[in-house]
Amino acid sequence: MNKDFNYSYWELKSFFQAQDLIVIGAGIVGLSTAIAYKLKNKSALVLVIERGLFPEGASTKNAGFACFGSAGELLEDLKNTANREKVWETVAMRWEGLNILKARLGVKALNYKSHGGFELLANKEELEVVSEHLLELNTTIYERLGIKNCYKKLKEPPSYLHGFKGAVFNKYEGQLDTGKMMTELEAFARKLNIRLLYNIRADAIVDLKTKVEINTSAGVFSAKKCVVATNGFANQLLKLNEIKPARAQVVITGPISELKIKGTFHFDQGYYYFRNIGKRVLFGGGRHLDFKKEETAKFGLNAKLQKELENLLKTKILPNTPFSIDHRWSGIMGVGHEKKPIIRPVSTNVVAAVRMGGMGIAIGSKVGELAAGLID
Repeated sequence: MNKDFNYSYWELKSFFQAQDLIVIGAGIVGLSTAIAYKLKNKSALVLVIERGLFPEGASTKNAGFACFGSAGELLEDLKNTANREKVWETVAMRWEGLNILKARLGVKALNYKSHGGFELLANKEELEVVSEHLLELNTTIYERLGIKNCYKKLKEPPSYLHGFKGAVFNKYEGQLDTGKMMTELEAFARKLNIRLLYNIRADAIVDLKTKVEINTSAGVFSAKKCVVATNGFANQLLKLNEIKPARAQVVITGPISELKIKGTFHFDQGYYYFRNIGKRVLFGGGRHLDFKKEETAKFGLNAKLQKELENLLKTKILPNTPFSIDHRWSGIMGVGHEKKPIIRPVSTNVVAAVRMGGMGIAIGSKVGELAAGLID
């Protein structure tokens, strides 16, 4: 069949040989899966295929937050679940994932900055609810992660912001350069002789029990095993009721000469988030204002949400500070009724590693490690 594409003998021999593992998706989860598998199986043939020019979805479109859960968000997750253990397991996976990522690539290569993170609270009632649970959260996080005094209530929110009545600081949160992260992760994979092919769309996976065939826009690839790491796009290949796409809107300002913002910031239970990138402010979120429209795997700008992001920049984040919007974009996340990732076999030779819940930077490396562990 691949001969129909007019490939040469050399191309068929070099690029279409049967692999031990094919990973679909070259984002943080896909590359981390390939790397984890290759590190344990040094002679294995591993191929990663990606439909975009670079990883589509969220891996190169996110805000660059190295975070594992704000206090208010964790309390909401704990309140809305019958299985509190899953919440804490997910938090631990995020923390472990961040440590794997930093150890693998190095904080300098990631341009990692440990400025800490701020959760901003809209009113005194919300602040009181979060505050009364901080001891409990800090105790559990110490027991689970081994880090002390994670969350601290601030006397006042940062004075340069407007309209917030309280703030909780997480000294273990950081920020990184998403572009550097993916560039370095790709370089790491290539050093291990993992082959990466871009601009190849996977159309169907056929599990033949003895092998897997992946029908793509470039022909048919085959392997002993396959991992699907396409997150919000997972159901274009698999049928998983527990995951759906979620689009995120993002803007970035032009440089602001006397910018005081430094660190990562969340409010409205993490539905809004912003940070500094040098003298610029990156601001994203708001999908809770238009859930149905943002439940899509199509990239694009939502005028309503873009307008609200700009309004919040003017009124809350950069009050009395002139700014311009230099660029706008969207990313696609994978979410579901719970935030713990799906990491499981979906057929004899196919494993799913999807549903990062908007925390791919933190949890992706750990998910890759666990997915690789499911491959014989």
